Amino acid sequence: MRNTIIAAGAFATLLTCGPGAPAMAQIPDVEPIFKTWDTNGDGHLTKGEWLAAGRQEEGFVRVDTDRDGKVSLAELKAAVAKMQGEQDPPSRGGAGAPDKRP
Repeated sequence: MRNTIIAAGAFATLLTCGPGAPAMAQIPDVEPIFKTWDTNGDGHLTKGEWLAAGRQEEGFVRVDTDRDGKVSLAELKAAVAKMQGEQDPPSRGGAGAPDKRP
């Protein structure tokens, strides 16, 4: 249980790193976290495993993109990459920098 809490905390911290975070924290290695959460070792996270790891049900629904009722490592990696992309800071333009707004 303690390892699950530590892994969940590390995962959450990596997902919320701000623009000043080191580049190597850009996309965390989710495989060790996934393995910790996958308590039955079947290679998928059930909703029960997800909730037991302290995650919210809404997150499970978002990450389970193929809607098969379980989260694969690939789905979790894709979700983390997507979340990281949404957190990337906008380009830092200065005076005279082109306007990149749509």
